Order: sequence, then structure tokens, then C-alpha cells
Amino acid sequence: MSMPLSAAPSRADTEPRKTRAEELRLQLADEIVNGTLAPGTPLDEITIARRFGVSRTPVREAIRLLSASGLVEVRPHRAALVAQPSDEQLAGMFETMAELEALCAGFAAERMTIGERRALEDIHERLRVLIQAGDPQRYHELNEIFHTTIYNGSHNSFLMETTTMTRARVQPFRRAQFRNLGRLAQSHVEHDRVVEAILRGERVNAKKAMRAHITLVRDAYSDYSESR
Repeated sequence: MSMPLSAAPSRADTEPRKTRAEELRLQLADEIVNGTLAPGTPLDEITIARRFGVSRTPVREAIRLLSASGLVEVRPHRAALVAQPSDEQLAGMFETMAELEALCAGFAAERMTIGERRALEDIHERLRVLIQAGDPQRYHELNEIFHTTIYNGSHNSFLMETTTMTRARVQPFRRAQFRNLGRLAQSHVEHDRVVEAILRGERVNAKKAMRAHITLVRDAYSDYSESR
């Protein structure tokens, strides 16, 4: 399927600034996933707002976003509680994520423009540099952009929106797996297979490589969780 040529997106286009609520969500999600905030811990909006020097509005939004990942249980007229998805829930989330991302990669192999392919290669190279720097936080942030570039390359807006929404639920667990020793380098090797298949226009291989990648992400998170 032929697509029109377009210029590669700039870094400003691909790296939107996070809102304060999103920053709070990431901070609290890290503390929940690594055990600093144990299951059953109440999340009082006023206490959190004072801790981070913000109003209650971004705190309330961050808690709402955390509840979508199953990390927080929201209770009417009471403080939210730290929760933890069951193993069955997590397995279902990752299984769905793998299939959605595989679809995106398969379509991207057929539909990405030349500019989009160049942008994907550029992000992939920047991720390689971050491995040498040993910066898991920045790697995670750029990794999100890597996957979003593939979603956009599917040229299927409904699939892109559905995949992005699902990723938001799985994101804290995907983020945690980068704390495993050697995981950054292994993730990049898995990306290599995805990028190669997409650049060659190999839909079946792109789907297979992406599905395998997300499955390994799930396994890496399990290893991290069991080691805590």
C-alpha cells in the first residue's frame, strides 16, 4: 500500500511536555510498584499536595490516572487506597497489549511513510546512546516515543487510540522492568528486530517481533517484581 511522503517529525513534535498530574502519576506509580507505598496505604490528597508543593487538582487527576492502571482503589468520599492488580489482571493486560502493539507494527510495516521510517530509525539510535549512558528514566521516556511512532505509523486512528489507552494502564509495570540489570540493552535488541521488519515492509515479521517484545517486557516485570 503506497503512502504519501512526509517529513520526519521534530523532537518538539514527538516529545510533548508532561503535565504536573502526569509527573505526579509517574512518581506515585514508581513508589507503589517498588513497594515504598504498600497496598492498603491511603493516598490523602492534602498530604500529597503538601509533599509536592502543588494544589489538590493535579493530585486528584494523578490518582484518577493511577486507578486506571489498577494501582489505586478510589473510594467515594474517602481517601483512595494503594491497590495491586492480581496476577490474572496483569497477565490479561499484557496479553492485550501484545496483540494491539503487534497490529500496530504490522500495519506500520505496510503504511509508514519514508519520513516516518526515518524518524523511527532516529529514535532507535538515540535509545542506543542512552544504553551507554545507563539512564533508565530517559530511556523509558524515549521508549514511549518509539512505540508511539509505531502506533502513528499504523495510520489507523482507532487502533492508535485504543493502544495508547491500554498502554497507559500497563505503563507503570513497563517502566519498572527497566530496573532489571541489562534490561536496557536487551530491550534495544528486541527493538532491532521490530525496526528491521518495519523498514523491510514485512508485516508478518513485524507483528511477530513486536508480540515477542511485549511478552519479554511482561517477563522482565515479573522478574523485577519477584526480586523485590
